[in-house]
Amino acid sequence: MRARVNGWLISPWAKPLALLLGLLPFVWLMLSAALDWLGANPAEALERLTGDWTLRMLCIVLAVTPVRTMLGLPTLARFRRMAGLFVYFYALLHLLAYSWFDMGFELEDIAKDILKRPFILVGFTAVVLLTPLALTSFNRAMRALGGRRWQVLHRLVYPIAALAVLHFFWMRAGKNNFAEVAVYALILGSLLGWRLLRFIRKNVA
Repeated sequence: MRARVNGWLISPWAKPLALLLGLLPFVWLMLSAALDWLGANPAEALERLTGDWTLRMLCIVLAVTPVRTMLGLPTLARFRRMAGLFVYFYALLHLLAYSWFDMGFELEDIAKDILKRPFILVGFTAVVLLTPLALTSFNRAMRALGGRRWQVLHRLVYPIAALAVLHFFWMRAGKNNFAEVAVYALILGSLLGWRLLRFIRKNVA
C-alpha cells in the first residue's frame, strides 16, 4: 500500500493535480462572486472565506510532516512547499479583501485601523511573518541561507499558526461564536503538540 501511494506521489501528474486542488477554492470564490452566490453581504463573505482557506492551508502544511512520518511516506514532503505558498496566497487574498472592501485602499486609514484593533494587528503580523517564508521557499534562497538558517527561519510557521488562531478568536469574539475557532485550535494545537513531543523524546533520549 505504501509503495502504491509513494508511486502516485512521485507521478509527473501529482504536482499539477495538487496545484489544481489548491486553486479550486480561489476559482470557486471568483465564480461565486461573479454569479452573486455569496449572499447578502458578498464582501464580508469573501473576507471570511479567504481567511478560512488560509487556516485550512496552514493546517495542511503543518500536517505534512506528521502524516509523512507516521505513514512512512517521505515523498509527501515534495508538496509542503506548494502548500506553504498557498497559505501565503490565501492570506494575501484575505488582506486584499479587507483592504479593498473595508478600507477602500486608503493606506492611512488601514495603518490606523491596524494599530487600533488588536485582532487586525495580529492578523497583519501573521501575514508579515509569512512573507519571508514565501520569499525563501525556493531552492536558490535555501542554498543562499544555508540549511540550518533556512530551517530556523521557517520555524516561524509555528508562531504564525498561533497568531492565526488568535486572530480568528478575536474576530469571532464580537459574535460570541467560538465553535469553528475551537476546531482550528484543536487541529493546529495537535499538530504543534506532536512536534513538541517528538522534540522532547529526541532530546531526552
